[in-house]
Parts: sequence; C-alpha cells; structure tokens
Amino acid sequence: MAPQLLTALMLVQTMAYPPTRKGDVVDDYHGTKVADPYRWLEDVDSPETRGWVEAQNRVTFGYLEQIPERERIRRRLTELWDYPKYGAPFKKGGRYFFFKNTGLQNQSVLYSQSSLTAAPEVLLDPNTLSPDGTVALSILAFTEDGRTMVYGTSGSGSDWQEFRVRDVATRQDRSDHLKWIKFSGAAWTHDGAGFFYSRYPEPAAGTDPLLQVNHNQTVYYHKLGSDQSADRLIYERPDHPDWGFSVEVSADGRYAVYTVWLGTDRRNRVYYQDLDDPRHPKLDAPVVRLLDNFDASYGFVGNTGALFYFQTDNGAPRSRIIAVDLGHPEQRRWKELVPQAPDVIEGSQIVHNTFVVRYLHDAYSQLRTFALDGKPLGEVP
Repeated sequence: MAPQLLTALMLVQTMAYPPTRKGDVVDDYHGTKVADPYRWLEDVDSPETRGWVEAQNRVTFGYLEQIPERERIRRRLTELWDYPKYGAPFKKGGRYFFFKNTGLQNQSVLYSQSSLTAAPEVLLDPNTLSPDGTVALSILAFTEDGRTMVYGTSGSGSDWQEFRVRDVATRQDRSDHLKWIKFSGAAWTHDGAGFFYSRYPEPAAGTDPLLQVNHNQTVYYHKLGSDQSADRLIYERPDHPDWGFSVEVSADGRYAVYTVWLGTDRRNRVYYQDLDDPRHPKLDAPVVRLLDNFDASYGFVGNTGALFYFQTDNGAPRSRIIAVDLGHPEQRRWKELVPQAPDVIEGSQIVHNTFVVRYLHDAYSQLRTFALDGKPLGEVP
C-alpha cells in the first residue's frame, strides 16, 4: 500500500492547474456589493469557457490515467458486474414483458412473450438507439390490450424526452413522434385511441434547450397516427407558469387524474376529469379541482367508482391512506382507511381489490395487505 500511496502523492505534487481568469463583475443587492469574478464561466458556449473546460479535463484525465491501480480496479469491477440481470415481469393484455441485461450492456433490453412458456422476443433494445449507449428509456406505457406502447427516450441524462409509438406484434415504430416533453408520463385512454401527456413550449430558435428555464407546462392529448401539431390542448394554467401536471387514467378508465406539482415541493394538488365512457372518453370534460389547498402530499392509489383513494401525509407524517368521495370532497367527509403506523409507508397500490402497502421497517421493506374498507389482512411473507 505504501508504494501506491507514495506514487499518488508524487502525482498530486506535480500537477499544474490551468489559470482561471477573474473578472470584475460586481452585483449590488440593496446596497450590498457582491463580487462575482467567475460570471464569464456561465457562458458555456464561449470560446474562452470551452478552452477552460478542455484545459481542466486535460489535467483531470492526465492524473486519473496515471493511477497504477486503475486497470486492476476496472478489471475487478467489470468481473463483479458481468452477470445477467432481470427486471420484475409484468403483464398487459395477455402478454408478458420484462427487462433483461446480459451483464455489461449500457441499457437493459425490453422483451415480450405471448405466454409464460413462449420464447421471449426482443421488443425494444435501447442500445441500438445511439452508438455509445447514452440514449435511455425514460417512460413506457401500454394500451389496455397490450398491442401498442408509447416509449420515451432521453439522451445523455437530459430531462428532455421524445415519445414514439411501437406496435408490439410487429416490433416496429409507427409514425408518431413527439418532442419538447419533460417530467411527463403517458396515460392511454381505454379506447386505445391516444394518450395524455404534458409538454413545454418549443424553445425559441437559436437557443440551447438544455440551458433555458422552462415555464407553462401544458397537458395535451395525442391521437394515435396524427402529427404532434394536431394534438389537442386539454389543460393549461398560464396564471401559474411554474406549475407542472402529471396525468394518469384510473384503472377503470373512467377518470383522468391530474397531480399538480410545483418544483420539488412534496405538496401537490389533485384535479380530475370525468371521461364518462372509457370506450368513448369525453376529452372535453371539465377539469375539476378536487384537492386544491397545496397543504400536503396526495398520491392517487386508485378508485372504486367515485370513491378515490389517496396515500397522504396530511395529518400523518409517516403517511396514511384515505378515501375521498367525489360527491362530498370536504375534508370533514374524508374517511381514514389505513391509519398512520410506527413504520413509514413508502408506497401503496391496489391489487385485486386489495391495498398492498409497502412499509419501511427496521431499514427493510415490508408488505402488508388491507381490504378496501381498511380491514388488515396480514403481512406478505
């Protein structure tokens, strides 16, 4: 160990860092002057900034490449990571889907199979979307019959997404291509005709989309096979340009449920649309403000008709599950189904008319089940 440490110390001592120019920018905040000598580095496209970054990288990588143990560490980490990895399978419309990574693939591959005994087929391999494997899947959403899926991709870790639609049987993309999407999923209506999603206005020409502040996220509905320019505007709030909207369609297809968020704040609002007939959804139905106080976190768990279930930290810092009747949404009419427990609720969902609740217990996850009326049913072994 001593020789390696001595070598590393010698490398540090011989490093010569490139100079960084100090500017003369000074801001005056209500009489208090604050110097900002490195303001010029905020112009990431200027020749001077690019030159500075390149010089810093030469120093950094020049040092890293000389570390004697670097290659041994790389070989060992490669050995440890080189084994097949599988994601949990899921079922949609009679077909089964799962992700698999053979070991060292940059991105896991999506497979599908028509039955539990059928041979799996590659449905989507993200590794083919870019030469260096830096384009990743960001979202995945299937129609109720499992025949069509919308998938989102993002490049090099960007928040910006592009959506495309793929036919499961042929494993080929359709013509649909949506852009300027960020912080959004896709929620199919149960007729399979299209899906809700949220997008931002297209950035002005000549600007770098990665550097712009985004405002006015808006909910649209995309009809399968149409151009994005024909997408139907469903909901916007120009009076609150910083609000964002996540839309999901309830399991019965009757409601579009909006989670209204603001930045990284844990609190949110909840709105909804009554689509009426799932096979012929009313996209022009009014958006109803159900929980509009922005006083707590409300996660939509599911519904039984007009009775909505939420996981919330309202009055329960470790979370609880409540029922809200759309006909009587006043807080005094809420019903507590799963009360707060000593353990924190990490997540919850409805499976076969049963609440499956995930708790954090002594640093590990524990699953407990409850009837929809809140009656405890037991713990999942």
